[in-house]
Amino acid sequence: MPDLLKTPLHGLHLKLGARMVPFAGYDMPVQYPLGVMKEHLHCRARAGLFDVSHMGQILIHPKSGDLRDAALSLETLVPADIAGLSAGRQRYGLFTNPEGGIEDDLMIANRGDHLFLVVNAACKAADLAHLQAHLPDSCTITPVTDRALLALQGPDAEAVLARIVPDVATMRFMDVAVIDSPFGPLWVSRSGYTGEDGYEISVADDQAEAFASALLAEDAVEAIGLGARDSLRLEAGLCLYGSDLDTATTPAEADLGWAVQKVRRSGGAREGGFPGADRILPELASSPARTRIGLRPEGRAPMRPGTVLYASPDSDTPIGTVTSGAFGPSIEGPMSMAYVATDHISPGTLIFGDVRGKRLPATVTKMPFRPATYKR
Repeated sequence: MPDLLKTPLHGLHLKLGARMVPFAGYDMPVQYPLGVMKEHLHCRARAGLFDVSHMGQILIHPKSGDLRDAALSLETLVPADIAGLSAGRQRYGLFTNPEGGIEDDLMIANRGDHLFLVVNAACKAADLAHLQAHLPDSCTITPVTDRALLALQGPDAEAVLARIVPDVATMRFMDVAVIDSPFGPLWVSRSGYTGEDGYEISVADDQAEAFASALLAEDAVEAIGLGARDSLRLEAGLCLYGSDLDTATTPAEADLGWAVQKVRRSGGAREGGFPGADRILPELASSPARTRIGLRPEGRAPMRPGTVLYASPDSDTPIGTVTSGAFGPSIEGPMSMAYVATDHISPGTLIFGDVRGKRLPATVTKMPFRPATYKR
């Protein structure tokens, strides 16, 4: 498909023997010769390297020089506490719409004199337009178009990256820093999308392949594709935008109330002031009609997205739908995320999915399916 975009690491993926697939408008590696199962388990045991350069990187500078101006401006679009975010730290956030739905989820970093945003690939053009349309002229919004983004995840990630940039060893989960390296300035955050300790690293396009190759030269590191990325994030209970989150789903429904800090909630010092607050805040104070849950189906077969759920094997009334499902190599069994009516969300509740005309049982389970190993 010649119209697909390519990341700066596209040539390296081909050299590594990756199987490429279309994803969010890009030609991306879904797996390497190692295979999805082994890639997943290697990331859990050692360290995995992911190309996430398709994602959007955006800078927001306050023209006044006072970062609080930019932070308060961004708070009109996200229900998170941005003004209270310390320098050198980042926070998960949500773009919401007037109906209370989620337009995208993103990471927001305070880098001292500006904010750095990482947004989803499929949404990045819309997110940039949204920022340009709604932030005041007192903010300068700059899309980053000359840097790749890599993720190094797993228990050996710190040791591997510290051999190139020793300062990363002192970073904690959700710390951010700009660190000089033999590959130019690296924009580093101690975060990721796997439930493992690790880093996301923005590097100049013209240094990306050399940097990635240096990491892959380490015995502990294997290249990991989109297939294992999906099973890793699902084991970690992390949402995929477009599957588990969308414009019709609210933060409370998505069980993401923790992403709306107290200062932005009802009675907080900066209560509301973001799109959809009139629906989102009451839902957070009580409960929504439906809620995202984890499910562990019986047997070995996952319940895939779109599976309709019922309270009993013979019920004619659906109570929800699966939005993500896969086999979890680390938990040695199937797992799914779903939205169900809130009176069916207690852990241990048995519900039934319609799989090819058969009602198969699954148990409501707390997430994450596998505990996270972030460095606090």
